[in-house]
Amino acid sequence: MPKKKTGQRKKAEKQKLRQKEIRTARENVALAQHPSNAPMECDKCRRKQKNRAFCYFCSSVQRLPQCAHCGKVKCMLKTGDCVVRHPSVYTTGLGMVGAICDFCEAWVCHGRKCLTTHACSCPLQDAICIECERCVWDHGGRMFQCSFCSNFLCEDDQFEHQASCQVLESENYKCQSCNKLGQYSCLRCKTCYCEDHVRRKGFKYDKNKPIPCPKCGFDTSQTKDLSMSTRSHKYGRQNQGNYDYDDDEDNDYSPNGYGARSAHHEGTDDEDDDDDDDEEDDDEEEGSEEDSDESESENEAEDEAKTKSNAEK
Repeated sequence: MPKKKTGQRKKAEKQKLRQKEIRTARENVALAQHPSNAPMECDKCRRKQKNRAFCYFCSSVQRLPQCAHCGKVKCMLKTGDCVVRHPSVYTTGLGMVGAICDFCEAWVCHGRKCLTTHACSCPLQDAICIECERCVWDHGGRMFQCSFCSNFLCEDDQFEHQASCQVLESENYKCQSCNKLGQYSCLRCKTCYCEDHVRRKGFKYDKNKPIPCPKCGFDTSQTKDLSMSTRSHKYGRQNQGNYDYDDDEDNDYSPNGYGARSAHHEGTDDEDDDDDDDEEDDDEEEGSEEDSDESESENEAEDEAKTKSNAEK
């Protein structure tokens, strides 16, 4: 029978599990929560921006700089693996920093681990916005990743891009290589693949992992689990429901296309003719009214002449 575990051994195993979880969680930190992409407010100009060594707007240095790798603002003498030994128990400010990262433009503390590993593991190494093509040095805002295609986005374009990210480049949900329904969709290429064409020949796939895209290698997702929409046009063939081709009459092959346009123009011509007829009717009415007024005045003059002749007699 195996030996019964003592309390001390149980505590040691739990501590190992906790340390392992902490290490994995530190490696898989989201980009928005990473210390190199943390929000910062300048002490001088009070403008909010990304964590930087120098303010993007006024180029001033923070009073308490933050490490881009471990996120600390205070270096302790006993717990830290400091390359530069400081005499006091702890140090802050410029006495804590050791370098500036070329990718994220933030301070790195003088700890040995941070100085040796941050440059290789900086999450902003290839951080170029997919929309405006600006890097960290070209704007003062933070960087984000699209939740669908995992491309980098700046703070100005993140909402606009994610609102239009789930739109396919084709007019239907069919596979790009055949006419079958695309069961898998790549959110980076904006294309659909069927069960046969999403898998490449001679390539082994893991059962518990998503199938990579055969074009770009990005993990595909099932189309039924997404809210994908197709590309649509408000003009051209997609605006018509039926097609009535006629060789004799030009521009009269569809109810809503060019034929409708010509019919619209014909309708406007008819309306113009109606307006002209109305104007002619108005002129005729005015002429008849003038004639009636003249006849009435002549009758009145004849009556006056008759009354005068009777009076003379």
